[in-house]
Amino acid sequence: MATRSAGKTREIRALLGGSAIEVRFPAELGLERRPEEDDLEHGLTYAENAVLKARYFAARGGLPTAADDSGIEVDALGGAPGVHSARWAGAGAGDPDQDARNNARLVAALREVPEERRTARYRCVVAFLEGADARPELVEGTCEGRIVLEPRGTGGFGYDPYFFSPELGMTFGEAPPAAKHRVSHRGRAFRALAEVLSRRSV
Repeated sequence: MATRSAGKTREIRALLGGSAIEVRFPAELGLERRPEEDDLEHGLTYAENAVLKARYFAARGGLPTAADDSGIEVDALGGAPGVHSARWAGAGAGDPDQDARNNARLVAALREVPEERRTARYRCVVAFLEGADARPELVEGTCEGRIVLEPRGTGGFGYDPYFFSPELGMTFGEAPPAAKHRVSHRGRAFRALAEVLSRRSV
């Protein structure tokens, strides 16, 4: 699984933990971080970024590899931050204040926007490769919500305390992990991936 994000690692372990899929992350395979990893996400779409990450780690690890790229799309901001979600405020990879900076920029941008117009969605695209040169298989998950201007809850990561889910009646920051995974973009995408892989193994 091509990610070094602690938040994604935690969620993916939970999402695939009950399946027959054996998942290994880069550190578990002894793949040390290299500087070029910071520039892998230079695609224009989630799919391009997911494929770039999957190819890179498939080449290094020599195993079938999946990678996701995800982001939050705010309608009042023309779909921004979108594919730039992780570094929207200019924070670098591994910056411990990255989430706080991104969220501060989000709130500032929406401060004068009425609640009914702060609609947004999370989107996640997962790319799966049998090998580094294989044709990618893509699955996607989305979830609809709206942005609140004050953080609610301390769970999740990224924009979660500001993303209100009508399906849950709370923000992703307030939601218990199992509830969040049931409706989240990543939960839906990885359940779709598990279905794809189960069909391939039949």
